[in-house]
Amino acid sequence: MEIIAINETHLAHCAAVMIDAYNAPPWNCQWTSEKAQQYISELIDHKDFVGFMIYNDNQPAGAILGHRKTWWTNNQLMIDELFVSPAFQKKGYGKKLLQFSEEYANTNQIELMVLMTNKYLPVYDFYESMDYTHADQYVFMFKQLNM
Repeated sequence: MEIIAINETHLAHCAAVMIDAYNAPPWNCQWTSEKAQQYISELIDHKDFVGFMIYNDNQPAGAILGHRKTWWTNNQLMIDELFVSPAFQKKGYGKKLLQFSEEYANTNQIELMVLMTNKYLPVYDFYESMDYTHADQYVFMFKQLNM
């Protein structure tokens, strides 16, 4: 198991794992390679991007993508994505990625890690098991625009 910092050279591997993870149950998305690479490229291009990939015997198994964020109370690491290929789920890869990101945060004066997830999917319990706390005072809001 090896964890490395993500850069543009990892785009194809990262997109392939994202598609593998998110196009499978329970998410059942319909990511294409083109859209996944575009999305991940946009994250990587963020000036405060932080991201890591985990490999198993040179095979990409998962990734965590986020960005450093300044807040009035502290520096934060906003996790935009965490995904693990179904073949490697429930084997500690997601846990290793979160722990590695926490170590990165601790050595870079980042005091808080923040993420959003679906409370109706099993991943919610995973984050709770990793000591993430549900913030009752916040809600996720959106507005669908007619185009």
